[in-house]
Parts: sequence; structure tokens; C-alpha cells
Amino acid sequence: MKKEDEVFKLDKKTETKLIEDIKEFFKEMRDEDISDLEGMLVLDFFREKIAAEFYNIGVAAAYRRLHEISEDILSIQRY
Repeated sequence: MKKEDEVFKLDKKTETKLIEDIKEFFKEMRDEDISDLEGMLVLDFFREKIAAEFYNIGVAAAYRRLHEISEDILSIQRY
């Protein structure tokens, strides 16, 4: 089982893109220019405080879907 910090680790290209997206959001929504460091701090906040909730939602959705599929598989049994 992976540690939580490994689950939410991003490759450098994705992290850079997300930081740019955060900076753009602040500019458009708050008319505020923020630095790369400030963008990284916002990303880290979301990764540490919020990402696990979305991860858990995804795990639950995958579980429900797998349960549906497993029931479908049983329906093709022949007697």
C-alpha cells in the first residue's frame, strides 16, 4: 500500500501546469498576481487538505461500478 503523500505526488509537468492554472485563477477571479511559490503553496494546501476527499469519492465510485459489473457477470451464467 502506498503512503498518502505518494498517492498525491505529481510529475513535474503536471505540477507546473496546475501552478499556472492556480495563478491564472487568482488573476481572473481576484485580479491578483501571485508568484510561482504562492501558487505552489496553494497547490500544496489542496493536496494536503482536500485531495484525499476527492480520492475517497473516486474509490467509492470505482467500488460501486465494480460491484455493478460483478453482478452483470453473474447474470450470464448458464444452468
